[in-house]
Amino acid sequence: MTVRLETAPYPTGMLGAPNDRMAQAEGDTGLLSGTNVFSADNHISIASDIFYENFPAKLKDRAPRLWYDDGSFHIGLDGQSFLPAMFTEAIKPYEGRPGCSDADMAARMADLEAEGITRELAFQNEVLVMLAYPDHEVKDLCFRIYNEHMAKLQAEAPGRFYGVGLINWWDPAGTRSSLAQLKELGLTTYLMPLKPGNFPNGEPIEYSSTAMDPIWDEIADAGVPLSHHIGEGGAGGSAFNPFAAGFLTTNTFREMFGKYTFGGILDRHPDLQIGWFEGGISWVASALQDAEHCMVSYRHMNDLELQHEIGWYWENHMVSSFMIDPLGLELIDRIGMNQVMWSTDYPHNESTLGYSRSSLKQVVDIVGAENAGQVVAGNVERFLGI
Repeated sequence: MTVRLETAPYPTGMLGAPNDRMAQAEGDTGLLSGTNVFSADNHISIASDIFYENFPAKLKDRAPRLWYDDGSFHIGLDGQSFLPAMFTEAIKPYEGRPGCSDADMAARMADLEAEGITRELAFQNEVLVMLAYPDHEVKDLCFRIYNEHMAKLQAEAPGRFYGVGLINWWDPAGTRSSLAQLKELGLTTYLMPLKPGNFPNGEPIEYSSTAMDPIWDEIADAGVPLSHHIGEGGAGGSAFNPFAAGFLTTNTFREMFGKYTFGGILDRHPDLQIGWFEGGISWVASALQDAEHCMVSYRHMNDLELQHEIGWYWENHMVSSFMIDPLGLELIDRIGMNQVMWSTDYPHNESTLGYSRSSLKQVVDIVGAENAGQVVAGNVERFLGI
């Protein structure tokens, strides 16, 4: 069955801000009985001041603070938020929803359950800004505290809430230690930035350089799948434009995909498993096609010899999530039924909140009920190893 873009399951008229949306509590998804829908990409804000509360006394003056003000959550120092004004404008439409933060997990679970979603993988909201924080000692400590907090939330909603952790990616010993903590806490994946910044000595971090090999060794040895997420790009200029911001951030994975393949990361570290989140799945087909074309066209300019065909790296190492991507689902034979994961992206503006059941029905309509079970549950379970 072919489903065209114009049949995407958006409600008629303006969808409205997530703060004001009603969960879609009715509607046949078409899924087989017993399918436990697992949203592969949600987000959560932190309402309590976890960093300041848990930093040692000698470092409290360097601890980032967390607070809520004027309709949005903030993170910063000395009352100054780290978040750009354009970012806070983008998050206000959803951060007034009770289930947005860890302060009301019951409201969060009620929203998801009403839309037929029983489990979720939750990425960061404001804490994402710490990926670019220049103080590596503070950043490392914040990540460990955050991981502990995610483990507590998992214990509050066992089998329903899975928190995405954060690790040290700039020092091999720190990488090993933070991954050991992650595994001990029971977290199933962690976020690696698309823009890794600098080493503590000020040298830029280049993921595909040999300087990163000891860190990739630690990551591969730990056996925990890593995740990349959109949202580290710009917002389309100095003047905030939500359309430009959303459009520019929905496909930021190509450069990193090239580093894993052409940069030799996967050839040198064949045990890595990688998830791409919130960028959709239609990008995969064009990226694979263009990568193959580049390999043929430029091979004479480089002595690079990959150990496998481009498609092999995708099929054996990677998965990607989507919310609404009928084009990607139409190309599923090229992308792979085992490599795609449905999500609602709760509670973001682009989330399917308010029409998740319709979104799930579209998956069934395109790939069939049997295959839909993989897309809306099985594939993310396999990726996370649960």
